[in-house]
Amino acid sequence: MLKLIILIFTLLTSSLFAQPMATYYCPPCNSHCDELEFTEMGKCTHCGMTLITKEDLSNFKKSSQKTIAFYLQSGVEVLDFAGPMEVFAYAGYEVFTVSKTKDSIITQGIMKVIPDYSIEDTPKADILAFFGGNSSVASGDSEVINWVKSQDGIEYYFSVCTGAFILAESGILDNKTATTFHDALDGLENNYPKINVLKNVRFVDNGNVITTAGISAGIDGALHLVAKLQGFDVARKTAYYMEYDKWTPGEGLILAEDNPYTDLVATSTLSEYEGHYEYKDNLQLQLVINEREKALEVTIGERTFPLFYLEKDKFLDLGKNVVSFQRNASEQITGYTISDTEDRVFKKLPN
Repeated sequence: MLKLIILIFTLLTSSLFAQPMATYYCPPCNSHCDELEFTEMGKCTHCGMTLITKEDLSNFKKSSQKTIAFYLQSGVEVLDFAGPMEVFAYAGYEVFTVSKTKDSIITQGIMKVIPDYSIEDTPKADILAFFGGNSSVASGDSEVINWVKSQDGIEYYFSVCTGAFILAESGILDNKTATTFHDALDGLENNYPKINVLKNVRFVDNGNVITTAGISAGIDGALHLVAKLQGFDVARKTAYYMEYDKWTPGEGLILAEDNPYTDLVATSTLSEYEGHYEYKDNLQLQLVINEREKALEVTIGERTFPLFYLEKDKFLDLGKNVVSFQRNASEQITGYTISDTEDRVFKKLPN
């Protein structure tokens, strides 16, 4: 009986004084492993990302969930704002629209848009964005310009096409380099002599101010801002999702120190992975370098997908599976495994 009492006491005290088990999480990657918990530090067994603590996870979410205010005026060019809106929305930003009033506006005389907020009640945003198409309605309105000047804590300013004139009138482009729609370049240069206006460039990145050329160039600038804030791979995945194959990373003037393309893996390193390989269901795949993106992509049948570099011999596919390449004693690549089918090695095929 005494032994039983001692045993029960030992079990109770050990549970009372036991240290709580640490829990680790995968950084959000839009996959089911976002919901998993891990008891040991290391890498996520599903996507390969380095695990983080609960506090780091909270900070990560706060830093990545940027809010963007899209200022729209009557006559605004549809693709000027709709293209970047698609980019930012898919990349996980909270986008809302604001205009001088909450009255519906007509875009290019075609489509009605009801703004979420007016300049009287708009919430704080991390990023302010302005767009072309009748932009003089906003740049020539002292109430709108005063509202722009009064916004505190703005991390980034972004403009597409003649939206640059709103930033110019607000003094935000003073002593900076900028660009705008090709037909408006002379007007920006002549009316705002403090701005160094560039021609024949898709976008200009001054650090916290990004201006782009007209219409479709806004998509390039938005992808560039995503790359600055979340990394090249997130921007690349967004471009793939949008089926936007015109984006050439870095195809603009980058004056900022936080250039998201300086640390990309050299194509000379990626080239050793190129070739034909076995794949599931008796299919074959081909790995090649996408020269426009300077990154590796995989073709299976008639479809092509991006492949994301993690570290030497490890990549991530769109399904968040880790692709691990294998080498022989001579350091030649002989095949690969996929994290969802680790029991099988897919061989590299002779050219």
